[in-house]
Amino acid sequence: MAKSADVILKVDRVSKRFGETWALRDVSLDVYRGELLVLLGPSGSGKSTLLRIIAGLETATSGRLYMEGVDITDLPPYKRDTSMVFQHLALFPHMTVYENVAYGLKIRGVPKEEIDRRVDEVLSLVRIRELRDRKVTKLSGGQQQRVAIARSLILRPKILLLDEPLGALDLKLRKELHIELKRLHEEVGNTWIFVTHDQEEALTLADRIGVMNEGRLIQVGEKWDVYDYPKTRFVAEFIGETNMFTVSIDDVSGGVATGSWKGFRVSFKDGGFRPGETIYLSVRPENLHISKEPPAGEEYNVFHGVVDVEVFRGSYVIYHIRLDNGEIIRVTVLSKDAEFDPGDRVYVYWRFDKGVPLRE
Repeated sequence: MAKSADVILKVDRVSKRFGETWALRDVSLDVYRGELLVLLGPSGSGKSTLLRIIAGLETATSGRLYMEGVDITDLPPYKRDTSMVFQHLALFPHMTVYENVAYGLKIRGVPKEEIDRRVDEVLSLVRIRELRDRKVTKLSGGQQQRVAIARSLILRPKILLLDEPLGALDLKLRKELHIELKRLHEEVGNTWIFVTHDQEEALTLADRIGVMNEGRLIQVGEKWDVYDYPKTRFVAEFIGETNMFTVSIDDVSGGVATGSWKGFRVSFKDGGFRPGETIYLSVRPENLHISKEPPAGEEYNVFHGVVDVEVFRGSYVIYHIRLDNGEIIRVTVLSKDAEFDPGDRVYVYWRFDKGVPLRE
């Protein structure tokens, strides 16, 4: 959850054009004090451009920025209470860890005694105090990343901006640092805006997620809501796995809409739809069930098919089911309940209320 309803940063209808190309289109966003907000989207979606505009490294074509109610749109970077961690860390290779971290305080004229104290404090926070006197060229990628974060944190910014900071690291190390960053954010308590294209990274780190595509902010909310209740087909397919059905509605009654998808009948909770409409229905693989017998009760959508492929993922198994209409859908089952083999004929079913209908 967001740490507070107190808005520290307001992005008001910000757009950015590079030549004839619009990188951002009319983006508005409230950022709450103390939260870790993740901007998630594919390459070219505008998320890094938005971060650079917040930092003052790019100028918006239109729109305004307000920090704690003060218009900062035209302020240079050094007059904004922000600090940025880049994917390419830009550490000084000829300097030690201490010298890199202390650099920002030195150029601000902070006394040496206070610099020493604050460097030790922040290096302890990121758990590399024992590397204080080592040259950064002698560090691993993960250790260098911690130096870059410490260098930004030591300035005590109100907002820390992180632009795909783990992108250059291998998968195992990224996952380890996800947990460290989460712990660090809790300890420091300031506001973080974190840019990534990695959905797993976003779901691990975020209090809230803002999903971007083609320069627009498509949806923003707590990560559970964005995952469980996507507002568009793009959001549903970009965050996590989903099965997407194109359903032609032919009846709406009693709070339930019913239609057809490639020979199967499909029902779902009515969202103000009308007979004749065609909508998308998103159903997460974990909300589907498979069995060799049909389910009891009338609140289920039921398909028939054959197990096509079994994908083992340790604690869970993904079954690819080839339905009688030839389409493939995916079902996720805990490994302890995985009792099916390729070639088994099965029923695939889910409750009406587990599908999310989408108009776009």
